[in-house]
Amino acid sequence: MPLNHYQQEVGPSLADASPGKMPDVALLEGRYCSVEHLTVSEHYEDILDFYFTNQILSDWTYMYADPFESEEAVRQCLEDYEQSDNPYFFAIRDKASGKVLGTFSLMAITPKNRSVEMGRVILAPALQKTRAATEAQYLLMEYVFEDLNYRRYEWKCDSLNRPSANAAMRLGFTYEGRFRNHAIYKGRSRDTDWFSIIDSEWPVLKKRFENWLSPENFDEQRQQKRSLRDC
Repeated sequence: MPLNHYQQEVGPSLADASPGKMPDVALLEGRYCSVEHLTVSEHYEDILDFYFTNQILSDWTYMYADPFESEEAVRQCLEDYEQSDNPYFFAIRDKASGKVLGTFSLMAITPKNRSVEMGRVILAPALQKTRAATEAQYLLMEYVFEDLNYRRYEWKCDSLNRPSANAAMRLGFTYEGRFRNHAIYKGRSRDTDWFSIIDSEWPVLKKRFENWLSPENFDEQRQQKRSLRDC
């Protein structure tokens, strides 16, 4: 660990201490899905289905937002999403069906520290636990580390939200700890679990994603031959 002129330990100097970029992209193209900047004109009809018409109410338990009560409320929400640059919202289009089956965002965007969080994830049942859902996460990670030049990619969730925590661990995030009494929402106390991927971990993780997403890793029923962790 380096020392300053007071003989105190300090963090390593950075060869590049410049700020990261703000997200500004229309399309990230994958093999199984595309990740598209969310717009009302392109995405409202598909999103309405899993946000309202056929929404799963239990999906909102650990979200700060409540379930939608009308089509107009969904439209207003998506209009706000489209105009927002922090968070920056995306729609996930499944190539097999051609439909938008999920949304997520880059949030807590901090260019000075080159840190950003993945959040606001809502997936239709048809997208959950599919290779398209995993590829969407991969495409956004690649964008964050390679195009935006960020050093830290965060994932946070209610400590009781085990599916979210398990998803983070599967995707390669490292558990960092728990913030106790971190938030109050829906009249409840929330402890928040923190996870992260940092830039030095990305090259190995990227190769793992590429191996897992390869068509050769899936059988005729689209079932994986090797898990992401084993790739």
